[in-house]
Amino acid sequence: MAGVSVLSERELRVLELIARGLSNAQIAEEVGLSVSTVKNRVSDLFAKLGVRDRAQAVIVAYEAGLVTPGHGRP
Repeated sequence: MAGVSVLSERELRVLELIARGLSNAQIAEEVGLSVSTVKNRVSDLFAKLGVRDRAQAVIVAYEAGLVTPGHGRP
């Protein structure tokens, strides 16, 4: 798995929102993008991080300190 340093600021924000449990539709609303654009961003960041799914992406986000346990949705 690659580190989060390979991600853009917007990708980091999407990763943070994934780790907070938001769906693609909720992320789209939060960042002002279409759902299809969010899906593409999620796929791109999975590829950049070398992860297969949201669960692995959440682990990366926690390890990078983007989120901490006990902090729910924004």
